Amino acid sequence: MTQMKKTAIAEPIGVLCGGFSAEREISLRSGQGVFHGLGDLGYNVQCIDVQSADCAGLIRNSGVRTAFVALHGIFGEDGAVQTLLDALRIPYTGSRAPASQLCMDKQKTKERLIAEKIPVPRGYTLPAGRPAALDGLSFPFVVKPLRQGSSIGMTLVENAAGWVPALNEAGRFDDSVLCEEYLTGPELTVGILDDAPLPVIQVVPQRRFYDTTAKYTPGMTQVLVPAPIEGKLAAQAQTVALKAHQALGCRSFSRVDMILTQHRGPVVLEVNTVPGLTATSLLPKAAAAVGISFSRLCERLLFSAV
Repeated sequence: MTQMKKTAIAEPIGVLCGGFSAEREISLRSGQGVFHGLGDLGYNVQCIDVQSADCAGLIRNSGVRTAFVALHGIFGEDGAVQTLLDALRIPYTGSRAPASQLCMDKQKTKERLIAEKIPVPRGYTLPAGRPAALDGLSFPFVVKPLRQGSSIGMTLVENAAGWVPALNEAGRFDDSVLCEEYLTGPELTVGILDDAPLPVIQVVPQRRFYDTTAKYTPGMTQVLVPAPIEGKLAAQAQTVALKAHQALGCRSFSRVDMILTQHRGPVVLEVNTVPGLTATSLLPKAAAAVGISFSRLCERLLFSAV
């Protein structure tokens, strides 16, 4: 089966990265990682920085026959590039456009998960930049852009003085913001590979919460894999993660972030359809725990295109 898939992807592969979202620099790092990972296995691969006004022309003229989507944020995880690749009839890695669109919108994600009886944080959505009264949330709580990743624009609001600044910060990245209860407990993530859960990871940031600085600064977060939690709790987290992956229609792989709460068990924060593939990224660490090297992980993700 592996040889068959590899033969099917013998033609040029384009690693789509960079782009023009707030996560551009992170995407470039992911793209370089994938480029070298697949190159080490002998694949015919090239990096394509998708920031041209004519993205369709850029991809078409590159001559690639398969796309590895390493674009984070807007245009990469919101279904836009997937819709474009469908129109160009170029097979691509990961989830299809509808699932990507759904997972990018945190409110719609929550609604779907609630319908499937999957626990999510309590909260509500507001228009950005407009004064609003607090509605049922007590301090501290979290404010973040509705459609953004990597904790960009996210603020932990400790008191009333931080409310408006948090709305303004989130509003820099989206016209809608999500306000959610601040949950306490071990912060877990479960990678999904080939539609099956990998070992549970616990992240222990050196900061108050797992923000952008903690995520992408080496040494700022301790990554524990497998997570030092009871076996039955780890199994429960894996079950919840896979159920969320399936409920949202994700394909082949994703990364599900959650908090292990004392009374509600694993509560899903979000589902990432294009997980990071940098030196500090979590999906590669989970794969390594079961003996899958970074290069082979990239290959497995590539196979999702066929």
